[in-house]
Amino acid sequence: MGIPAGDLTFQIRFDESSGWRVHAATETTQSGIEFLHLEFHAETPAVPPETEVAWSIPNVDIQSRWSPVAGFAKNVPPDWNSLLSSDLACGAPVLTFLNRRGENRMTVAVAEALRSVQLFAGVHEEENRILCRAVLFSQPESPLTEYATTIRLDRRAVFYADAVREVSDWFAAMEEYRPAAVPEAARKAIYSTWYSYHQNLFDRELEAECALAAEAGLGGVIVDDGWQTDDNQRKYAFCGDWQVSRRRFPDMKAHVKRIHALGMKYLLWFGVSIMGDRSENRRRFAGKYLYHIDRSKASILDPRFPEVREYLLQTYETALREWDIDGFKLDFIELFRFEGPDPAIAENYAGRDIKSLPLAVDRLLSGVMTRLKKIKPDLLIEFRQNYIGPAVRKYGNIFRASDCPADILSNRVRTVDLRLFSGNTAVHSDMLEWSMEEPAEIAALQILNVIFSVPQISIRFAELPEAHKKMLRFWLEFAAKHREVLLEGRFMPFHPELNYPVVAAENDRENVIAVYQEGMAVNVAPDAGRVFVIHAADADEMVLDLAEKPTEVRIYDTLGEEVSVPALSRGLNKLAVPRSGLLAVRFQKKAETTGGKA
Repeated sequence: MGIPAGDLTFQIRFDESSGWRVHAATETTQSGIEFLHLEFHAETPAVPPETEVAWSIPNVDIQSRWSPVAGFAKNVPPDWNSLLSSDLACGAPVLTFLNRRGENRMTVAVAEALRSVQLFAGVHEEENRILCRAVLFSQPESPLTEYATTIRLDRRAVFYADAVREVSDWFAAMEEYRPAAVPEAARKAIYSTWYSYHQNLFDRELEAECALAAEAGLGGVIVDDGWQTDDNQRKYAFCGDWQVSRRRFPDMKAHVKRIHALGMKYLLWFGVSIMGDRSENRRRFAGKYLYHIDRSKASILDPRFPEVREYLLQTYETALREWDIDGFKLDFIELFRFEGPDPAIAENYAGRDIKSLPLAVDRLLSGVMTRLKKIKPDLLIEFRQNYIGPAVRKYGNIFRASDCPADILSNRVRTVDLRLFSGNTAVHSDMLEWSMEEPAEIAALQILNVIFSVPQISIRFAELPEAHKKMLRFWLEFAAKHREVLLEGRFMPFHPELNYPVVAAENDRENVIAVYQEGMAVNVAPDAGRVFVIHAADADEMVLDLAEKPTEVRIYDTLGEEVSVPALSRGLNKLAVPRSGLLAVRFQKKAETTGGKA
C-alpha cells in the first residue's frame, strides 16, 4: 500500500490475510510538519499483524543522528544496522537527523510509547538515501479489535534541539501521556547513598552524613539498596519482602524524622520487578513470574496478575504511611519484558486480568502515582535511564542518568540527552563521586559536566578536603542561584556528534554557557544582560567573541575566589581563566537581576 505525502511516499506492508484492515491518511500542517495517521480494525479480537511503514529521503547535508538513548552513538549508520528499539521501559520512538551546524534535516516520531516500536533509519548504500522503516507489533501482543497511532515527520531547517523539544511537547499534549507534576523539591541537589555506602548502610552514620550534606545545600537523600537486607553481596536474593533491616535501621520512622529535621526530603529505593530467591514471598507468587535471572538470584514478577500489582502498591503505600518518607526510587522497570515466548500463552492467560505486558506495567505505575499522591500530593518518584520516555513521564517526576561512576563524559552526554527530550521533568545526574586526592579543579569537573541537570552527590562529606568543600559549596550555590535558567531556560547543546563540547541555556534575563573542549571560541551576545561562562575545558585560556564591550567582567576560580580581570573589548578576546572557573559578564542592555557575587 503506497500513501503519497508531499515529495515522499509511505509504503505500508502487513499480512492482508490476517483479517485486519488498515486505513492510512496523511496531514501536513502550515509549518510543514507531516503526519501519517494509521487505524487498524478487526471484526473479532485477534493479535495484530506485524506492520511496517517505510519511506526514504535524500541523504543531503546529513552528518549525525540523535535519539533519546543514543549515548555516544551519534553517527549515521547504514540502514541494515540502524535499529532503534523502544517501548515503555526503554527510550522513545524518536530519531533526529541533523547537519554539522545543528540544523534539523528530519525528525521522526511514532506516537506509540507503550508498546514496542522498531525504528530503522540509515543510509541505503545502493541509492545513498536515508531509508526509514517503522515496525509495529514485532513483539508478543494481546488480542485487539482496534488500534491507532501516528507517525510524525519534521523536515524543517530549525535547530535540532528545538525540533526535539517540539516532539516532547507533542507527546505531552496527548491525554495518555500527560506528564506528572514536578514538585520544587525535585529540582534541588540531593544526596545518594549508592556510591558512598552501597549496601553497607546504618542509620546514625547516615544521619551524620546528611547533616553535612544539608550544610552544603543538598535538599534531600535517596537511600538506595541495602536498607532492606543484612546481606552485602550486591545481589538481589533478599529483595521482594521489603522489610527494613532492624540491624541497620532499628526505628525507621524515627530515623526519617531526624532526616526531616535537617530540612531534607527522604526517598527510598525499591527494585520494583524483583522477587529474590531467598525472600519470604517467593512461594507466595509461585507461577507468577516472567523469568528467572540466575546471576542476580531473583525472578521477575508478572504484573499482569492483579495480586502482583496490589502487593506492590500496598508495599509502597505502607512505607509511605508508616515511615513518612517523601518518595521512591523505583528501579529495574526494564526487567518487565519477555525472555523468550510469553509464558501466558501456554496457560491461556490464566489468572491475568490484563493480557498485554506493557499495559499491565502502565496500570501498575499509574497506580503508584495516583494512589500514593492521595497520601502525599508532592510525592517524588525517580526513574533511571533508559526508562525515560513519554509514558514514563506520567508516573515519575525525576529522570536520572544511568550509572556511570566517576565518568564525567558519560554523565554529561546522558544528562544532556535526557534534558533534550524530558520537558519539565526534573533531570538528575548519575551520582557524583571523585577521588579525595584530586586537585579541586579536577574534582569540580564532576559537577560542571552536569551543571544543566540536578546533581546527585554520592561522596562522604566527612572525608572531603577543605578545598573540595569550598569548591562544592561554590558550585552548588551557583546551580541553586541560577536554577531557573539552568533547568528551565531554552536549552542549547551544540554538536551532539562531538559529545556536546559547548552547552548553553538562556532566558530573557541571563545566559549560562559551559565550555568543555579546548579551542572553542565562545560567542557572547548582550541580549540576556548577564552571561556566565563556565570554563570546564583543559586549558589555561579562553577565547571570547564579544558582540559588544561589557560594562562589567568578573572571574572566579573553582573555589569561588575572585581573580584579577583584564579589560575586554568588542570582538575576539583571549584571556586567562582558571580551570574549572567562572567568567561573569554584564552588559548594559537589560536590567540587572542579581547583584554582587556570581
